[in-house]
Amino acid sequence: MLATSKITISRKALESNYRFIRDQIGDDANISWVVKGNAYGHGIEMFVPLAVACGAEHFSVFDASEAYRVKQSLQDKEVRIMIMGMVEDQHLEWAIENDIEFYVFEPDRLEAAVRAARKVGKKAKVHVEVETGMNRIGYEAHELPHVAELLLKHPGLLQFQGLCTHFAGAESIANYVRVTQQRKTYKRILNWFANQGLQPDIRHVACSAAAIRYPPTRLDMVRIGILQYGFWPSRETLIEHNSKVGRQDNPLERLISWKSQVMDTKTVKTGEYVGYGTSYMATKEMQVATIPIGYGHGFTRSLSNAGRVLIRGKRVGVIGMVNMNAITVDISQVDHVERGDEVVIIGNQGDLELGVSAFGEFSQQVNYELLTRLPMDIPREIVD
Repeated sequence: MLATSKITISRKALESNYRFIRDQIGDDANISWVVKGNAYGHGIEMFVPLAVACGAEHFSVFDASEAYRVKQSLQDKEVRIMIMGMVEDQHLEWAIENDIEFYVFEPDRLEAAVRAARKVGKKAKVHVEVETGMNRIGYEAHELPHVAELLLKHPGLLQFQGLCTHFAGAESIANYVRVTQQRKTYKRILNWFANQGLQPDIRHVACSAAAIRYPPTRLDMVRIGILQYGFWPSRETLIEHNSKVGRQDNPLERLISWKSQVMDTKTVKTGEYVGYGTSYMATKEMQVATIPIGYGHGFTRSLSNAGRVLIRGKRVGVIGMVNMNAITVDISQVDHVERGDEVVIIGNQGDLELGVSAFGEFSQQVNYELLTRLPMDIPREIVD
């Protein structure tokens, strides 16, 4: 391979995860497959066709560029795409023309949508995001009368596609009171719109954590992100789920594997330092191998003297500082390591496995952060 590492995406794992998610949430709520952050590092162009083959009909992205990539990856297949974040005014016409749904959360955005829809001659499909307690984006209570006024005034230009909000930490029991209050606030706002003679086509509030932990939040649609890729929003959510159903294994399957190869091996003498600076000194003669991946590839620098990889069926540790394009590992206890040997960064080798959680344990990263930091230029391919 031309690249120094490769990522593979498992079709069967996605199919298994989809069955699990559907079993958990039932058949009443539609699923929006969240593919922001380059499909959580899996690659939009790789992941979207796989999801469509599983039955996906709705995708959520963060911005217009991701919506464009989803649309391009679909070829002629018809699905719905929803932008949950940034759409600049100059992209609204493109979104409306292509039936792209998008969030509105400020007066200027909704007014710009009216102007763009009038110019295109087509309804803008808007999801009104309301502030319920996260204090990030969303209409405040005092702004809602203006929103209702515009929706009522321009029924030929604005389609009230959805009413939505986002929970502030549904993955943690510590946020239970806050999430509960958000649910009450959303319900009150929903009723307020009904009293104005306005009903959204879709009510949606639940992310992966909420969809699993708070069944009443599933409503008409759930926005599933991390679960579909084979990861839990938090370890707490996995433990809670397993305790409820009486199982100990993880019902989700990781889609992603990441592999590289040994670039070089050498002997380091006692008392010599390895890599930049003096963070690691050999206390005895040792064998080391250099692997051509580093923080420029998403292998964070905080894994210096802490990270792990698999070589020849054994777990070996990173020694010295993680460089931009290379790491050094201790192979003293592994026999016959040679240039070109497979190196597993995420995945299985022999009887051992390195999961994404291993990075979190050593680097304080959450799954979301590590996955989305994987560069787009690492080659990705689909495997069964």
